Amino acid sequence: MTTESSEDYIERNCQIVKERMVDQMIHSLNLGRKLVEEELDNGFLNFIFKPVIMAFYDYWSQNDAKHGTMKQIQVTLEAGKKLIQNGCSEQSFKEIFNQYFPKYLRYDQTTRQCYKNHPNFERLKEIAMKTFENYLKELATLLSVKEEVKDYPELCKKAFISKEKARENLLNQLKLTEESIKIVEEDPSILKVPVGRRVIIRVLRKGFELTKKEFMDSISEIYELDD
Repeated sequence: MTTESSEDYIERNCQIVKERMVDQMIHSLNLGRKLVEEELDNGFLNFIFKPVIMAFYDYWSQNDAKHGTMKQIQVTLEAGKKLIQNGCSEQSFKEIFNQYFPKYLRYDQTTRQCYKNHPNFERLKEIAMKTFENYLKELATLLSVKEEVKDYPELCKKAFISKEKARENLLNQLKLTEESIKIVEEDPSILKVPVGRRVIIRVLRKGFELTKKEFMDSISEIYELDD
């Protein structure tokens, strides 16, 4: 089995993961727009509000969402690289988490679109902390792969030997995402969006369910040759 002769494998893995994350971001934003439009087309008198809501979504997705998510991806990858370079000890993990989490939270789209003085905001912040912690653990495993790989499926299979382990990691992340959505569903007043809160909440739920299925199908496709 051949391996990289230097730590170039970290940069290689980082680039593979970054491309995957960016693709997922673009897909999610496009899916969100489609679902918003469908929701507005189905509602009585929604044609009155559709231009305003669509304009708001388009501005948010192409500016704050895209810019913020790219920054968040960059912060997460920087933290992951530093963790690998520092040896992935428990103490190192804690130090890097504390150093990078404030930067991660700054660009988190869920908390950015919610009122910080809302009673439920701290619950969202706690979920963001758990999410970043999970990301760091998973990223450390992915970036540590030294074997030759050319794309994300190969990297994933080297990092997580079994489909069950990959599914377990994915389900942990999905559970946290759903917890955030439930908080917003329970009390929409936490959202700072000026119009269409109910539409946005229904889109969040539909988008989550569709994305969950896509992710689970993707895991099956990655490991199907090993079944």
